[in-house]
Amino acid sequence: MLIFIALLYFCLASSLIWLVFFPAGRAAVLQILASLQRRLLWRAGSLQRAGGMAVDAGWSGTRLHLRSWRSLLRRHWAFCAIGLPLILIPNLLALLMRQPDMLPGYEPGDTVIDAQVAALLKGEQLVPPASLPPIVFGTREVELVRPMLVDASRNWGLLHPDYSQRLLLAFKIMKEKYGYDMALLEGYRSPARQDALARMGSAVTNARAFQSWHQYGLAADCAFWRDGKIVISEKDPWAMRGYQLYGEVAESLGLTWGGRWTMMDFGHTELRLRGVMRR
Repeated sequence: MLIFIALLYFCLASSLIWLVFFPAGRAAVLQILASLQRRLLWRAGSLQRAGGMAVDAGWSGTRLHLRSWRSLLRRHWAFCAIGLPLILIPNLLALLMRQPDMLPGYEPGDTVIDAQVAALLKGEQLVPPASLPPIVFGTREVELVRPMLVDASRNWGLLHPDYSQRLLLAFKIMKEKYGYDMALLEGYRSPARQDALARMGSAVTNARAFQSWHQYGLAADCAFWRDGKIVISEKDPWAMRGYQLYGEVAESLGLTWGGRWTMMDFGHTELRLRGVMRR
């Protein structure tokens, strides 16, 4: 196959050189094209008997040019003997000795994939963590930041399986790599609860029922668990560092992070699947 490609390249290169540097070559090509045109016209019946004579003349001219080509090759045999190796040998060597890393900007296809991400892609099922006591979600500190959180759903079973597995993997990475314990504040949210939160104002949410991925089990709000308390405050440098790391991890797993929105929601992530949210 490589030899065939090299020979084809040589033929094309030689033909181009012949057409550019030899007027007889250009004339021969034009003569052949004219002969083909006359032959097609003759087959269509346009030229009738006169067309037949033109075709015969065309073929005669073609045979004449073939003889002239052979004569040309005999006269320039030295050029052909030198030019053929110069064109053919470098291309054959390049094809036979090529390696992927010889190409500029090439990156090997066997990229290193995080073992945890690879396990998720292979279908490993992560188990949700133990539920936190409901009282920790109803403290005064939490209520000031997240009103009505005590009544929120933290049932992992109501989340979309694809999303819940990515979120659990984000929790696992945050714990094992960065030392942050994550806590699920709210997962699935009913349409009625969504409207109730929307009535509390834009500081809580701008989305009404079925305008949030929470209604489809494809979004969750999370925070951190430290010293037996839920830590949500954005004024805490430790928590803000955690949110930044959480956003990076979530995005690496294909999730959308609310920390990049105009109305920033650092603990929010969602998985946007096509054809799910009604418009």
